[in-house]
Amino acid sequence: MLGMLILMLAAFCSGALNAVAGGGAFITFPALLFAGVPPVAANASSTVALFPGQAASSWAYRREIAAGGQVNVPVFAALSLVGGLVGALLLLVTPNATFARFVPWLLLFATAVFAIGAYAPGIVSRLRLGGRSVLVVQFLISIYGGYFGGGIGFLMLAALTLFGLRDIHAMNGLRLLLAMLMNAAAVGTFIVAGAVSWPETVAMALAAVAGGYAGAIGAKRVDPKLLKTLVVIIGAVLTLYFFAKGA
Repeated sequence: MLGMLILMLAAFCSGALNAVAGGGAFITFPALLFAGVPPVAANASSTVALFPGQAASSWAYRREIAAGGQVNVPVFAALSLVGGLVGALLLLVTPNATFARFVPWLLLFATAVFAIGAYAPGIVSRLRLGGRSVLVVQFLISIYGGYFGGGIGFLMLAALTLFGLRDIHAMNGLRLLLAMLMNAAAVGTFIVAGAVSWPETVAMALAAVAGGYAGAIGAKRVDPKLLKTLVVIIGAVLTLYFFAKGA
């Protein structure tokens, strides 16, 4: 019971974190690993558990999403669904032992992306994405999102920025919507394949909904810099832990 309560707390925090700053998978995925869930099942279960919270956050941002008129939302949505499906299928054909070896590298990559997006946006500020380029980038991000997903929020925000968007609230709403859609494809794939550990996932999903909606409502009132710093610290600690564990 204590273990389940800890997982639910992790899911609530992840749902809120996804809504405000992104990076919720940094909490739920390791929490499931620590609870004894195998790596592939832990990743699948984390995706499924966080999906309802992403849906709740997207709904809370529906007006901001509608205001983002520069983006062809249906095309972005379709690419996110297809890319999420491809990434999920890649995960399912990856053996647990192989994926376990990938975990520290995936965490390192996700933490680095997150940190660059949070603290060094000037690195990519000189670049520019055209209409076709941003669609290709979104598709690649969606594949990564379906496979692992850590740091996809900042990847999408960076792509939207390079495309020319400047309204942070519209961008944040689009980030949440597209992440939800790519995970929707992954969720369906994981469920059909029987890759989800349901007892933990159901409890975490309920907590993630509450956290996701609360986070979206409070996103405009909370200083995201503090949360971004927390995400980077968590990611760095977990990366070091899993590298040391595999050594």
